[in-house]
Amino acid sequence: MANAPTIKDIRVILTAPAGSRLVVVRVETSDTGLYGLGCATFTQRHLAVKSAVEEYLRPLLIGRPVDRIEDIWQTCWVHSYWRNGPVLNNALSGVDMALWDILGKRAGLPVYELLGGRCRQGAAIYRHADGRTPVEVEDNVRRWMAEGLTHVRAQMGGYGGRAGNLHRPEGSPDGAYFDPAAYARSVPKLFEHLRNTLGDEVELLHDVHERLRPGDAVLLAKRLEPYSLFFLEDPLAPEDIDYLAAIRSQCATPIAIGELFNSPREWTPLISARLLDYVRMHISQMGGLTPARKVAAYAELHGVRTAWHGPGDVSPVGHACNLHLDVSVPNFGVQEFAGFSEALQEVFPGCPEVRQGYMYPNDQPGFGIDLNEVAAARFPCSDEIDVWTQARTPDGTASKP
Repeated sequence: MANAPTIKDIRVILTAPAGSRLVVVRVETSDTGLYGLGCATFTQRHLAVKSAVEEYLRPLLIGRPVDRIEDIWQTCWVHSYWRNGPVLNNALSGVDMALWDILGKRAGLPVYELLGGRCRQGAAIYRHADGRTPVEVEDNVRRWMAEGLTHVRAQMGGYGGRAGNLHRPEGSPDGAYFDPAAYARSVPKLFEHLRNTLGDEVELLHDVHERLRPGDAVLLAKRLEPYSLFFLEDPLAPEDIDYLAAIRSQCATPIAIGELFNSPREWTPLISARLLDYVRMHISQMGGLTPARKVAAYAELHGVRTAWHGPGDVSPVGHACNLHLDVSVPNFGVQEFAGFSEALQEVFPGCPEVRQGYMYPNDQPGFGIDLNEVAAARFPCSDEIDVWTQARTPDGTASKP
């Protein structure tokens, strides 16, 4: 390629077409019409990320050649001196993804071709099936199976289960209450029912969402072993990962963890010690495609597979980034997917397509996705305070959400 253009401007677009507050970074270049998009979504702190990008990274990076992706990543990572926090990592990720998008556009190739080409045509996805009872969950799993999905995450009553009639102390503060003990009792019963009615042909997953104390998480993993889960997701909070050794020593239930990880020191020891089966970091929280592709390679060497975080608070740009990694790495496992509403597809033309349980990238240069800023402006981000992250146990104690 000819001499690289330089970074001319960096902007942040905030939009919420499906309710979640999405943060998208647009890097514009000195070549007219050439720009890239990246996902920097930290939906609970979207304004802080916007500020970090526009007030700190923008003045640092204007004028730098767009092809120096690794150097730019390393420079941004340490420029604040303090590092490995979700706000700064998301800001860095948005710029990093956008630079990869630009590189693909300059080369006239999809990003997956720059990563070594396809290992598979499409990436298997899993969707979320919830319900109030085991029968209702079963019905919702069957609906996904009817659409061709072979992997389904089964929950009952949301993360941590339904609170029910809790005996709370007088004057307890408001919050998103749940009962960890009742939840832990309900999960094995749910999967016993699902296996008895659905058989073994569907891969079942479950997300603890760090809702249990470490000892109870170990016990739940053991109780779920007979039901052959594809994986048990986030049985422990990042603060409790030393307990993964206890789970590994007592049962063979596969473990997926990582969506809350910020620092390489959180995932590298777990991979090297083979204490987890699937890495599922939030690619924008870990700093973008540049570190994610390195983690995938490191995990491959240790027999660990990928299952990147892909909920509704990942923008379609972020989903596209996940997907380009999914189809290009040999140790891909499965991809979480929350669906693209009509509004999301209007705001983000070029969304990846899902057919019969697989997500497919298009063959357009870069990530193959764009952003309609006029449409995005019709869906402004709200300023409401999140309730679900104000989790509390029955006696009113603040808990991990």
